[in-house]
Amino acid sequence: MPIINVKIAKGRTIEQKQQFVEAITKASAEILNVKEEWVTVVFDEYERDCWASGGTLHSTKFGEGFGKMGTE
Repeated sequence: MPIINVKIAKGRTIEQKQQFVEAITKASAEILNVKEEWVTVVFDEYERDCWASGGTLHSTKFGEGFGKMGTE
């Protein structure tokens, strides 16, 4: 019974998360040789001002919307 914990910045749509869990569930079940219904995916979503790397908050370092499709 794999439990997959995904840590991401807030801002993804329900459609993006649904597409992700479908893909990760299918791949995990195939690779780990388990039934898809045994795979659990949990999202931990964080505000960008609660996430930092290199000593700088992501809200400051990258700005609003960084990491979303269509964002430069």
